[in-house]
Amino acid sequence: MSQPQENTPPKIKHIAIAGNIGAGKTTLTEKLSRHFGWEVHYESTEDNPYLSDFYNDMQRWSFNLQIYFLNSRYQQVLRILSGDITVVQDRTIYEDAYIFAPNLHDMGLMS
Repeated sequence: MSQPQENTPPKIKHIAIAGNIGAGKTTLTEKLSRHFGWEVHYESTEDNPYLSDFYNDMQRWSFNLQIYFLNSRYQQVLRILSGDITVVQDRTIYEDAYIFAPNLHDMGLMS
């Protein structure tokens, strides 16, 4: 006779927090990390080669910046999915494609 299988849910690997600037994403991310012992991945701005140029000339650099963010977050997601730990992020890949890029386009800053 075989043993009955335990009905355990699959381990959560990736939690991402979305929201406006100042909404409390980082605070919630930190609290979730402390409570559940999850690893935190923050949005990296220090090694971004386009961020300062973007703030100096948004129309010129908005596309480059969005492609950089999209690629950066895609690489993060690939690393998370190939790992064994649960990660919580204070920004999502979906915000780039569905919020920030359309917003820049609507404002006439990205074609």
